[in-house]
Amino acid sequence: MILNGSEILVKVLLEQGVDTVFGYPGGTVLNIYDALYKNSDKIKNYLTAHEQGAAHAADGYARATGKVGVVIATSGPGATNLVTGIATAYMDSVPMVAITGNVASHLIGCDSFQEVYITGITMPITKHNFVVRKVEDLADTLRDAFRIASSGRPGPVLVDIPKDITAESTTYIPAPPVEKTITKKIVGNVEEVAELINRAERPFIYFGGGVKLSEASDELLELIRRADIPASHTLMAAGVIDYREENNLGLLGMHGRYSANCAANRADVMIAIGTRFSDRVALNTQKFGHNAKIIHIDIDPGEINKNVIADYSIVGDVETVLQELLKYVKPNEHKAWKAKIAEWKKDDFAPEPCETELKPYYIIEKTCNTVGEDAIYSTDVGQHQMWAAQFLHHTKPKNFLTSGGLGTMGYGYGAAIGAQVACPDRKVVHFTSDGSLHMNLNELCTAVSYKLPVITVIFNNTVLGMVHQWQGVFYGQRYSASEPNRATDYVKVAEAFGAKGFRCSTPAEFDKAIEDAVKCDGPVWIECVIDKDEKVLPMIPAGKTVHDTIFK
Repeated sequence: MILNGSEILVKVLLEQGVDTVFGYPGGTVLNIYDALYKNSDKIKNYLTAHEQGAAHAADGYARATGKVGVVIATSGPGATNLVTGIATAYMDSVPMVAITGNVASHLIGCDSFQEVYITGITMPITKHNFVVRKVEDLADTLRDAFRIASSGRPGPVLVDIPKDITAESTTYIPAPPVEKTITKKIVGNVEEVAELINRAERPFIYFGGGVKLSEASDELLELIRRADIPASHTLMAAGVIDYREENNLGLLGMHGRYSANCAANRADVMIAIGTRFSDRVALNTQKFGHNAKIIHIDIDPGEINKNVIADYSIVGDVETVLQELLKYVKPNEHKAWKAKIAEWKKDDFAPEPCETELKPYYIIEKTCNTVGEDAIYSTDVGQHQMWAAQFLHHTKPKNFLTSGGLGTMGYGYGAAIGAQVACPDRKVVHFTSDGSLHMNLNELCTAVSYKLPVITVIFNNTVLGMVHQWQGVFYGQRYSASEPNRATDYVKVAEAFGAKGFRCSTPAEFDKAIEDAVKCDGPVWIECVIDKDEKVLPMIPAGKTVHDTIFK
């Protein structure tokens, strides 16, 4: 079968089971978009307002489904607009294939119109990237991209295609979809680690996003229950274990629970699973878990001993490792250890109830109770992100989409759009702030165009909340550039885009707004006016330990 490059690209996408792409057309991808038009009954392209929004949408689609997200952009500024989205996916190990057009092969290196060396730019933020030089290589290159993106530790892969390659023809040979490579190889002494766990008096599990990516929630829960081990999670692992689970101590780290951080500090054996000892968790790497023998389980050997030196390490797919470990871990009880943790729990931070003013915890609690457990939540970055991590009713692994590694303000709306496209029968709630929303609020037009009923809850404190909090605590209340004094009318902006808007300043007003929002068949914005001095608490300052926790 003789096809041109664009037709081959579409054929390979169909091979891989792709029925949804996000993107923005331009000169160098016109042939590709023409092929997509001819196959619009099989693949739907969601046109966003900006390529960054498209990248975040592909990311959100991938996180909500576990599939590879696909984004398409033209050359030059179209390609560079993907960079933040690609870096976000890279830092959080999200499978994505980014397809960029480029100027024709004979124009490369001539400073041609909208030419940029996108593979050089993205080399540090992709698992791999390709430039297709011959149309005969296109199909296999794309297949390699999908295999690499989804295998091992997932991540984004970029394929750059000069325009002439999309027009040239060659023989297309169909192939089955590529399968992600799951290595069953385990490097490390599982039996020795199991014996250490069996002997532990104060064991503690610290788990991260790798458990979610490996789909190992069931195995982790079995380990926690069988060995009666208290466990705490990173931001990226919210929902891996139900928040109601007895041994789930909740969020760990800078804004984690005091009791969870105390348990990490006093454990005699710490089992770190699918996590990388981020500086937001191991704030002081010399003292984090310093009373414990540390066991580190991760698929990426590069993470072992990178931030914290482990006493024991096991390299391998988390699900595979836990299945093997469970063969040797014995049933156990740790009543005295759990009683000690119960004492620490008495000192956990609890926000004071308020019936007259809108408080972050109330907004989140009411939202959870209204939209139900099956809802998917996305966040932007800042105070609202941490409040969501602390107060959301996390019950399922793929229901919380947030930028953990890169901390990308403006991530949430695109991610929410991608999740809503992926899961049209589920409620999608986007928690954001007045600071983050201004980054990519233009994507409201995308939600309106496709009638996507994303509910956006805006925590409006009129300041750049997390920066403002730090300046208040650590910089003598010198609020440099964190009080933008914007006069944006969010209700009018929403209505101007064609969406529904609400403004709330009391709990009663929010109750009505969220109840009305779930009945709408299109996007909704709910502005929540909160005090600018609301803080994310507790808080451990950077470089400090649980002994330095700030509670007010």
